[in-house]
Order: sequence, then structure tokens, then C-alpha cells
Amino acid sequence: MNSTKILFSLVFTLMSLTVLGQQRPQPQQGQAEKVQLQGAEDLIGGTFNGREIVKLIGSVVFKQNDTFLYADSVYQYRDSDMNMLEAFGNVRINQADSVTITGNHAIYDGSKRTAKMTGNVVMRDPRMTLTTPSLDYDMTTKTAVYTEGGVIVDPENRLESRRGSYDLNNKLYTFQQNVKVTTRDYNITSENMKYNTLSKVVYFQGPTVIKGQQGDLYAEEGTYNTITKISNFGRNAYILTPEYRLGGDKLFYDQNTGYGYAERNVTLKSLKDDVTIYGQTGRYWRNRGEAKVYGNPVMETILEQDTLYISADTLYSREPKDAKATSMIFAYPNVKIFKSDLQGKADSLSYNRTDSLMHLNIKPVLWSDNSQLVSDTIHIELRNKTIDRMYMYSSAFITSEDTLKNYNQVKGRDMTAYFQDGRIRRVNVNGNGESLYYALQGDTVMTGMNKAICSDMVLKFDENKLKTISFLVQPDASFVPPHELKEEEKKLTGFTWMSELRPTKQEVTSKRAVVAKPPAKPKQQAPTAQAAEKKKAPKKKK
Repeated sequence: MNSTKILFSLVFTLMSLTVLGQQRPQPQQGQAEKVQLQGAEDLIGGTFNGREIVKLIGSVVFKQNDTFLYADSVYQYRDSDMNMLEAFGNVRINQADSVTITGNHAIYDGSKRTAKMTGNVVMRDPRMTLTTPSLDYDMTTKTAVYTEGGVIVDPENRLESRRGSYDLNNKLYTFQQNVKVTTRDYNITSENMKYNTLSKVVYFQGPTVIKGQQGDLYAEEGTYNTITKISNFGRNAYILTPEYRLGGDKLFYDQNTGYGYAERNVTLKSLKDDVTIYGQTGRYWRNRGEAKVYGNPVMETILEQDTLYISADTLYSREPKDAKATSMIFAYPNVKIFKSDLQGKADSLSYNRTDSLMHLNIKPVLWSDNSQLVSDTIHIELRNKTIDRMYMYSSAFITSEDTLKNYNQVKGRDMTAYFQDGRIRRVNVNGNGESLYYALQGDTVMTGMNKAICSDMVLKFDENKLKTISFLVQPDASFVPPHELKEEEKKLTGFTWMSELRPTKQEVTSKRAVVAKPPAKPKQQAPTAQAAEKKKAPKKKK
């Protein structure tokens, strides 16, 4: 009985194929073939949902061009010129032995050469596996689309999103909504992303976060190579490490070497303290804990509820790699400083953030209200982010302008200035002291000039004005009345009033001409701060 049934099914199948072959015109060159039955265990005619069908059961195989469809059973619809198939159970579509799609159910349109797969859909090619609840596949363009969430796995990465498509010709995935990429070193989240399974490069448009063990990256457009671990970002991009946040409109980062390069609207923020550097070009060496900013760089930090700005041709930051090292910022050359109650300039500056010490080297000049401070080297000691003391070493000179535009002057070998609430309160002169001080009556009338030579002195200020000078040893002093005062006696040797060089906030924070643009590519060894460190002032005298 079974043998008879099988024989009857085979004869019926052959008759059906003969009839179909007679009815179908041969495809012209370039056109798709009609779907062709390759085999089945049983064939039954009937009606399904009001449509005439041929029902094929058991190990069903159809072929069209280079595509094969396999299923437990298939409905072939007569009203579609027998070119519409609905497959059930263990459905598998194989195209050119390069892509295989499996699922529980499929609707195959031979005229359009499309298939809609549903139920535990898995798509495979030699490079990846896609899992999704449903999938639309176009055999002509070799494009797959899913809209109910999908997960892609290849040997290096895992990718998932709510919606996506895969172009098998270009090996390019396009992801949208809740995109997540997991690699050995990074986790990537985005809303719009593309991924090439050949090059292993991720392309993204829109806010994207890449989180890794060595730091995080953010951008709104760019690429990330999951093999070379090199990123090229654009639009509001930044690198985030435990020490720094380096950002810019354009950002390059190599995870292998820890080297980052930023261009245009660069910001470098130290996360251990409130220090931010702005510029047009930035470089970062993660393994060395070093960063440099060029192109009109400006440093900004908060001191005593006020903002301190420092500008120079180059700003360089170094974070310690061990507990014995210090956190440093170097500025050079053409350094300018602005704070509401303190302005200055120098050739170079070093800021020890660990010990809260700032060193100004080579012709430093500081201004505080009506006072000008000059020496070969100036050290500023901070306490609780407030200027506490200032040490002036070698050829120290303080000038203070009074209400009558006279210049009170004090010079000495070294000086120590003491501050309170950001204002000078006292200055100690140590060695070779000379002073020239105008006596005023009511701040409106000059009554004479005091001139003294004394090795050690103490100057006291009130409201940033020189009020008194005390001599610690017997001075060689004289008082000159106004009518006897000669012009050459109004200045101590070395006096220079440099108010025209006093920086303004706009001058410090605004863009200046760029002296030289650094090369676009990193060198084998990045510049160090050795030159700047050689300029560091001698240790503070006890």
C-alpha cells in the first residue's frame, strides 16, 4: 500500500511538472526563472484561505536561478502563476552556496525574488551569523532587512539593534535604534551605525559611546576599526580616561599605542582638579600620562572663587605614573596670566598641581592692582586654591603707583610676599634692600620722598597700596622735600614701569597668531618637558 502511494505521488508530481513546463515561457536572458519543484514526498491539490493551491508535503525542494528553498511542506498558489510559495517547518533558503537562511515559516515571491522569513530566523554567510524573529530578503539585490531586533555574531564582535539591514554584495550592515557592539576591548552604543564584515570597520552617525578598559570615547560621526583599534571621530568627539578628557571637532585615537590627536575647538580637561585647556590642536599619550595643546592654547582653573587664565604658545600637562611623581602643567613660550586681581607675563611657567606651586621663569612680571613685581624668577605658593605666598628670587623689584602717579619703589636680592584673601599684605626684603617712598598728605599732596638703603626691610600694604616700610637694621636714610627733588632721584637703578605689557582678559583668552603648526602625524618620541624643567627656579629658600 505504501509503495503504491509513493509511486502515485511520483507520477502525479511528474505530470504536474510537465504541465507547468508546457505553460511557462522560457525566461529571457537576464530574467529570473520560474520557481521549479525539485522534489517532494506527496502532492495534494486543494483550497487554502479561499485560494487554489498545490500542497507539497515531505522534504520539499524548490529551485529558482541560484536559489534553493527547502521545507517540510509548501503551498504553491495557482493564482500567482505558480510563482508564490508559502513554506512551513524547517524552512531553509540557500543562495549560491554563499548565504543560508533558516526559519519556521517563509513566504517566497518568485516574481519579485523576495522572501519573508519568520520564526527563529537565522541567516549565515562565511563571515557572520544573524539571529532575528523575522527577516525580509531580496535575492536580486542580496539585501536582508529586519525590524524586530537582531543579533549578529562574527569571530571578533557581537552586534545588536532594533532595526537593521545587510548588503551581502558589500558585506555592509546598517543598524538603527538601540545599537550595541561588543568587542574584546570595547562596548559601543549608538542609534545609527554601519558595520563592514570584511574590513571590520564600524561607521556611525549620531551620538555614539565607545567604552573600554583604558578609557571611553564619544563622537557624533566617525569610524572605529575593531581589528586595528583605531578611531577617527568627528563632531563633539572626546577621549575620556581616568586622568583626562580630550575633545575636539576631529579626533584620532589609537588604542594600541594610547596616542590621541584632536583638531579644532580642542579641550583638554584634567579630571583630578578643575583645570581645562582650550586650543586648536591637542595630542595625548595615555601610556606616558602626557598631553599637549597648541594653537592659541588657554588654561582655565578656579582659584579662590575666581578664574585664573594662562595662555602660551604651548601648554603641556603631565600626570604622575607613580606616587612619587608630581602632576605638572608647563606653559612656554610667551606666557600670559590673567586673574581679576593678578596679571602677569613670562617666557615660561610650570605649575606643580600636586604641591600647589607655580614657577614663572625668564623675565617674569606680575601686576596686582597698583603694584608691579619683577625678578629673575617668581614662585607662587597656593593654599586651598588661594595665593598664599610669593617668592621673588634675584634682582627683585616692587613698584607701586600712588594716587599722584608717583612710583614707590623697593628693590633687593630676594623678596617674599604674603597674601590674604588674594591681596598683598606684607613683603619681606632679604638682602641689598633699597627703597624710594613718596610721602603724601591726604593722598593729594606730596610732602617729600623717603629714600633708604637697608639690607632687610618689611613692606606693609593696605587695600593693595604701600602704606609703611620698616627697616630691620639701621638704614642709610634721607628725606628729600619736593623742591629739592631732582628727576634722576625719582628712580632706583633697574626701574621700569611696564603697564603697557599688562595683559587684559581679552588678550589672554582671545585667539592669537599661531607661531607654528605641529606635524599632523605623531613622531616616534613625543616632545618632553625637559627643556621646560631646566628652566625651573631654584628651590624655595627656608
